[in-house]
Amino acid sequence: MSLSLDCRACGNVYVVKCMGRIVTGDEVTMLQATLNRTVIEFRHVVLDVSEATRLDSTGMGLLVRFLAHVRNRGGDMRLAAPQPFFRKLLEMTKLSSIFRVYDSDEEAIVSFLKEPLELHPLPKGVGPLVLFVDQSPDLCAFVRTLLDHQGYVVVSTCRMRDAKILLSASDVAYIVLGPDCSELPSDNVVESLKLLAPKAVTVKLERGFEQVDPERASQELLQRMRPQA
Repeated sequence: MSLSLDCRACGNVYVVKCMGRIVTGDEVTMLQATLNRTVIEFRHVVLDVSEATRLDSTGMGLLVRFLAHVRNRGGDMRLAAPQPFFRKLLEMTKLSSIFRVYDSDEEAIVSFLKEPLELHPLPKGVGPLVLFVDQSPDLCAFVRTLLDHQGYVVVSTCRMRDAKILLSASDVAYIVLGPDCSELPSDNVVESLKLLAPKAVTVKLERGFEQVDPERASQELLQRMRPQA
């Protein structure tokens, strides 16, 4: 099975799931390109290898090289859920002492989120912590930038499962649900999130918010949040 990748951001952690072979050729080239793009924005990377079916020397070399690269930038890459063959390779090559390995992607993500602040710096804001959830990475980037400049600390994710991981590991003051969340059963979504952060204020953005002029969208979001501040 050739390699396919499923990538997502979970707050300040970027998760790359590898499905198939990590071997010489197109597979290693594709993974390297993805990791190179990742490190431009993220310093904390989880490589989910739960569905990796083969790893050759070139593939292992790429992982070692990227690990050194991201650590030189003050970050880290952690492995999640390696199959028995993968663990055996790490042990035989003595690389098990270099990589930090976790049984699941959730455990690897939380390991970053639980680190001391000096090792896991938050965005430049110093105010309340905001969790933004929407399926559009571009809208997540827009809202992060907007609220960062207003003094909030913002983490975002495109997936509800990751939102729950972030809530369980952080003291969130605001939960902002983007327009893509409006198709989900809103009461169930809000209830499941509020159970993890009962004191958080919830703001739900209406369908069409993503198509509004940026200045107007900014004013609308800030007006929704300021009365609660």
